[in-house]
Amino acid sequence: MTDTLLSAPLACLEQRDAFIHRHLGPNADEIARMCAAIGVAGIDTLIDQTVPAGIRLQSPVPLATPVPEHEALGALKAIAARNETKKSLIGLGYYGTHTPAVILRNVMENPGWYTAYTPYQAEISQGRLEALLNYQQMVVDLTGLELANASLLDEATAAAEAMTMARRVSKSKSNVFFVDEACFPQTIDVVRTRAHYFGYELVYGRAEEAAAHDVFGALLQYPNVRGEVIDLSSTVADLKGKGAIVALASDLMALVLLKSPGAMGADIALGSAQRFGVPMGFGGPHAAFFATRETYVRSMPGRIIGVSKDARGNTALRMTLQTREQHIRREKANSNICTSQVLLANMAGFYAVYHGPQGLRTIAARIHRLAAVLAEGLRRVGFAPSRSAFFDTIEVDAGARAPAILNAAQEAGYNLRSVSGTRLGLSVDETTTRADIAAVLACFGCTENLDVLDEAVARAGGALPAALLRRDAILAHPVFNSHHTEHEMLRYLKKLQNRDLALDHSMISLGSCTMKLNATSEMIPVTWPEFANLHPFAPRAQAAGYLEMIDGLAGYLRALTGFPAISMQPNSGAQGEYAGLVAIARYHASRGETQRKVCLIPKSAHGTNPATAQMCGMQVMVVDCDDNGNVDVADLRAKAEKHAAELAALMITYPSTHGVFEESIREMCEIVHACGGQVYMDGANLNAQVGLTSPATIGADVSHMNLHKTFCIPHGGGGPGMGPIGLAAHLAPFMADHVIQPTGAADRPNPGQGAVSAAPFGSASILPISWMYITMMGGEGLKRATEVAILNANYLAGRLNSHYPVLYTGSQGRVAHECIIDIRPIKAATGISEVDIAKRLMDYGFHAPTMSFPVPGTIMIEPTESEDLAELDRFAAAMIAIRDEIRQIEAGAWPADDNPLKNAPHTQADLTGDWTRPYSREQAVFPLPWVAANKFWPSVNRIDDVYGDRNLFCTCVPVDEYGD
Repeated sequence: MTDTLLSAPLACLEQRDAFIHRHLGPNADEIARMCAAIGVAGIDTLIDQTVPAGIRLQSPVPLATPVPEHEALGALKAIAARNETKKSLIGLGYYGTHTPAVILRNVMENPGWYTAYTPYQAEISQGRLEALLNYQQMVVDLTGLELANASLLDEATAAAEAMTMARRVSKSKSNVFFVDEACFPQTIDVVRTRAHYFGYELVYGRAEEAAAHDVFGALLQYPNVRGEVIDLSSTVADLKGKGAIVALASDLMALVLLKSPGAMGADIALGSAQRFGVPMGFGGPHAAFFATRETYVRSMPGRIIGVSKDARGNTALRMTLQTREQHIRREKANSNICTSQVLLANMAGFYAVYHGPQGLRTIAARIHRLAAVLAEGLRRVGFAPSRSAFFDTIEVDAGARAPAILNAAQEAGYNLRSVSGTRLGLSVDETTTRADIAAVLACFGCTENLDVLDEAVARAGGALPAALLRRDAILAHPVFNSHHTEHEMLRYLKKLQNRDLALDHSMISLGSCTMKLNATSEMIPVTWPEFANLHPFAPRAQAAGYLEMIDGLAGYLRALTGFPAISMQPNSGAQGEYAGLVAIARYHASRGETQRKVCLIPKSAHGTNPATAQMCGMQVMVVDCDDNGNVDVADLRAKAEKHAAELAALMITYPSTHGVFEESIREMCEIVHACGGQVYMDGANLNAQVGLTSPATIGADVSHMNLHKTFCIPHGGGGPGMGPIGLAAHLAPFMADHVIQPTGAADRPNPGQGAVSAAPFGSASILPISWMYITMMGGEGLKRATEVAILNANYLAGRLNSHYPVLYTGSQGRVAHECIIDIRPIKAATGISEVDIAKRLMDYGFHAPTMSFPVPGTIMIEPTESEDLAELDRFAAAMIAIRDEIRQIEAGAWPADDNPLKNAPHTQADLTGDWTRPYSREQAVFPLPWVAANKFWPSVNRIDDVYGDRNLFCTCVPVDEYGD
């Protein structure tokens, strides 16, 4: 071997394709063995049997060759260096913050936290569930309301959700919603987009004027865009007296000191938790908070974490109520939320845990003190702030000097907000220093001694009215008062991490969720200061690196999807769906065809599809599937032709949600186009297309791309995500733009189109992950990844089919990148359900695949390309062993109600005390020999879901109710 290497060409020794082999699980020998096991000569033969020839790409995707990890990092570092990270005083909901290093290293940069999935399997998610409960408690305390969810996407979309929730719960017959003109402009932009397709009328005005209108709801800002702090209690009372639901967009840091929205009588409070330790990141990801009164719990959007009991009666946490309403109510839903911002919510909650109530008060008081010192200095040189009561933001009229002052500040390293040609806004944050205040004051001509200014401000007691100061206790729960040293915090974070199963322990084979490798080299750039510390509304010249990286990633996605236009704004897959259908609706309207409202959606579709369609004002019409799980083309044709004059779109997932490459896909697209409709392709299964085919090749007009699935952004325990869309040329003029910062050059096709997200490029700081992945894989690596994903799925289908029948396959007996196994016959014979199998898998050290979607009573398995043969075989062995346990029940060896599946999962508590069960303790906790070598212990036994829903409790549990 050494002689061979010494005589090999240099090109071979450079290993430029090394990352491909790091990303892919099976090596060449394993691939050959797997192909043999499923009866094909090689992977090319398998692909020929799986992917219809009529949609295959005729030439390789036009991407460069693979780049080694160190070179890709170096290239991206050079791009990042083109960003100028000046100190930001822009504000508008985005602020500098200090991420505590213990949280940065042990949460944000820790795969134990960022590679976990949404906590649908609560018994192996108790750590992040507790962290989210802390977050909810923090929000409840600071907003003064009774109930909070576990985060939304951003402040602007949270405001839009508040509007639609208000319509659902308000008893007013009005169709009008009031918007405070002093809300952040990006919030108004997103609310305007959402309201249009729901058919709501918006009226704007000063907050104090809101009750003069007959409205079903109102959105007010506190503190507002001008920085002013006003007691809105009487306005809220007047609105509620007329039957309106009142939402206050607020600031968590300000609420540490200020009277809460709940105390003012508000029904909903919302905003961003970004400044609680989460970097600005050019716009995201950041957790939006959302709180309301318990009366409205069943109408609140998003996920809610609640408290229940496990089989031993111990306290256990879970997601509560019907928090995934889009799957339950489908076309009747008023929200399509699927991804939230769990990782960022956890960081914000931990920030509050680490600092505690007194630490937060000190931080907030310091921010306000520096803002007041700044205001006092400006006042002394003739730039008196326009408002006397403020928290951290002031506005001044600089007259004709405004442009010169703005430029001087930039030269000194500071970005101020240009409100108008003469007015400037300045926002102070946690990172602002005394030196910063002195430097900014100097730009206005003030050289006053800061100690003198500080003394004057201290004598006045700041700039917050006494009547608006907070008097109630906050964050009194012990969790916020126990972990203030780094050692305590480190151990608390580790304790929670140990309760969660993530990709750093074993494969997570969730169908439709694509839990693949999130490589370290992809993750590293996210926390580089050049990417982490840039304000989304910084002057575009300062964001040259970001714009180059975003444009480069857009170029990659254009090549892979075949679409000429890419919108990077949607910051989740569901929001990508919405942005895509909005573009279709705008297109039809531009042609005078506003009557096109019918949206065809197959029965097998993801629950967000019908929810999204109705959010865009469309009428959902369900298309049947045949016995093989494929779309019934005859039914599609009949409905498309019957409603040709009203047909807006077809929403279809490809490969199908049933895990099959449907051979009639092009015919379906042609039917819809012939009737004047557009084809929206759900990108959830794009991981089976990349390099082999593409949405544009197949015939779609628009498609979203789950970067947190196909392109390696990690799921973060339930978020973040990114769902950019690709569009055909005729739809490009209708994709989202942004009211503050444009999404492209002056000649972009979409100027003035309303936004769907708060920031121009959504959660921009996680886009480097996908840039790195595609750069390091190259075109050939991406195609190979798709091929191996399909191979891995077919290998598992082959291993399991004799034990659990595979429900759907293509015409040649193959599945795509995922397969559905049918548990219904087992349940009919034994009472063992897919839930029991999911819980039993925990005892083997695995997270369950997707349950009961898209077919009730089934399990959908997606191994991805990143799992090697050994891991696939371990999973198969676990599933086969579970089937053998079920056979024991069938044979009567174990009772139907007392067996390892019905009692799963088993915890360490099951190793002690009396044991009267008909199977051994060893069978319970070490069911296969290799399990003990890497045992993951669920921290609770099976959780009682019914108890949790009937006894709603969604804040922190008293410490004495937790077990050891």
